[in-house]
Amino acid sequence: MRLFKADDRPLAARMLAERHLAMNLKAQYAMDVARDALWSNYAAAEDRALFAEQLIGIVSHDLRNPLAAIKMASQLLGCRDLPPKQAQILGHITHAAERAQRLVADLLDFTLRQVGRGIAVSLKPVDLHTLVGECLDELSLVFPEHTLTHRCVGQGDFIADSDRLYQLIGNLVANAIAYGTAVGGVTVSSCFEDQVTIAVHNLGTPIPTELLDNLFEPMIRGSQDNAGLRSVGLGLFIVREIVRAHHGDVRVSSSIEEGTTFTATFPLPR
Repeated sequence: MRLFKADDRPLAARMLAERHLAMNLKAQYAMDVARDALWSNYAAAEDRALFAEQLIGIVSHDLRNPLAAIKMASQLLGCRDLPPKQAQILGHITHAAERAQRLVADLLDFTLRQVGRGIAVSLKPVDLHTLVGECLDELSLVFPEHTLTHRCVGQGDFIADSDRLYQLIGNLVANAIAYGTAVGGVTVSSCFEDQVTIAVHNLGTPIPTELLDNLFEPMIRGSQDNAGLRSVGLGLFIVREIVRAHHGDVRVSSSIEEGTTFTATFPLPR
């Protein structure tokens, strides 16, 4: 080990200072690089948000309005006495327009969620059993080849967004029909117990265990069955976001013996 003499101290101090300066410069450079990367990511995020805003405008106007016009025209034509074949074709047009409207609504909600707005809800008193029954009546027209059964349990007060509940039930029923079997149909339960629940059950191929944890993430599908009925994979994601907006929870159970059940749980009003 070399010992510094008294007259070496200024040199040692200068070397130490230079070493600290080099370390500080290196740290400053790293901070500058990190700051530039942060600003770059921020600018990219702003660009994505702007694109999302533009997409919202396109979806809300350029797609929803024409679909509404198609549905209205088909409903007006349906008021006439048409031959059975034409009435059947008209029914297909109406159902296709309704399905496209649901898809547009899911895309719009997904975009709003991605830019941080979340799904908005307008909470009002709701007659849950009546709402579920009316929703299933409409869905029976959309899916005439499937049996939809409503099971009611209990009575009570419920505060919710009725339009969002329609959307939630529609997505879960469409999912049950797309991935379930026609045998046994689809059963929708609305229950008042220690909490409020809406459950949708179907028989069919169970959801693979490895998919259950991420099933409510966007673009995730339960299986490859019934490809013709599949959507873009946003339905269950929208269901989860609607339930969260109501301060609730949603879960799924699936087995060969019991079938598949999606259960949305909501707190009772205080």
